[in-house]
Amino acid sequence: MPAKNLTDAPELLVVKNLTKWFPIRKGFFSRTVGYVKAVDGVSFTIRKGETLGLVGESGCGKTTTGRALLRLIEPTSGSIFFEGKDVLALSKDELRKLRKEIQIIFQDPFSSLNPRLTVGEMLREVLEVHQLAEGSSARSAAEQLLDIVGLRKEYLNRYPHEFSGGQRQRVGIARALAVKPKFIVCDEPVSALDVSIQSQIINLLQDLQKEFGLTYLFIAHDLSVVEHISDRVAVMYLGKVVEIAGCDELYASPKHPYTEALLSAVPVPNPKAKKKRIILTGDLPSPANTPSGCAFHPRCPKAVDACKIKAPQLAALSEEETHKVSCLLYEPTAKNVQAA
Repeated sequence: MPAKNLTDAPELLVVKNLTKWFPIRKGFFSRTVGYVKAVDGVSFTIRKGETLGLVGESGCGKTTTGRALLRLIEPTSGSIFFEGKDVLALSKDELRKLRKEIQIIFQDPFSSLNPRLTVGEMLREVLEVHQLAEGSSARSAAEQLLDIVGLRKEYLNRYPHEFSGGQRQRVGIARALAVKPKFIVCDEPVSALDVSIQSQIINLLQDLQKEFGLTYLFIAHDLSVVEHISDRVAVMYLGKVVEIAGCDELYASPKHPYTEALLSAVPVPNPKAKKKRIILTGDLPSPANTPSGCAFHPRCPKAVDACKIKAPQLAALSEEETHKVSCLLYEPTAKNVQAA
């Protein structure tokens, strides 16, 4: 996808040191004996009109991050600013108003839809709850929403089980668009769909972004899909962002050893092409018992002794700050560390 010129676009979402720790309780009195550090100090910004891809292994905290941004899960600490407004300081009434500007598309299009309601009832409910339309005007708006996502207006009287997976996801997209949002969290919206349907949904999301000026946080584990839709990509490992850069730059020149391993696993359509596969040893550590120092060091093929002790910080590789990486090998003293 051609890169967008977003350097002058205003920052829509600013996330700083976002954490979400789930308590581990044991014993008769349910005492807290530890924490599952699902999200542990995540920071990033998203500009208006941009698509930020968020990738990583299952269990790295991608979905928890997305839901924490909308306060579907209350963060443990950190800050979230949307158009300068402190999201975590909003009251229930203020948060309800913000819901019209921030929406989510869920991973499973079937379980995210109410099986007892028809598509028309679902869409009209959204419009009426947010006082956007009522009665005949709500039905007319619902018909228009279906047309926007490529479904016929007759589908308003159907129930979710009467649709295919791709059609159900289109209904989910229509529901998210009903309140005319500015920002949408796409939580693995194509992972449950066939490959041919995935491309249709991705193209639909891109068309909607152009038409309505939408901004996306696109969560996925399929790196080929992320490359197609994203302007920038953030890579997560065990609750932390370990690398973030422009899409073209990240795929052409990954810096973090974990990013290199992920990209080496992406299939190449040319059977004659030779590609070095990086096999990571060991399993993903438990977020309830993270390793000391760099969390990736037990599986890292480039780890040195200092990695077991010192935790690296996400730092820019240049003054432009377009490429950031969390690795001791790229810190100012990296050469000395490696030699030691």
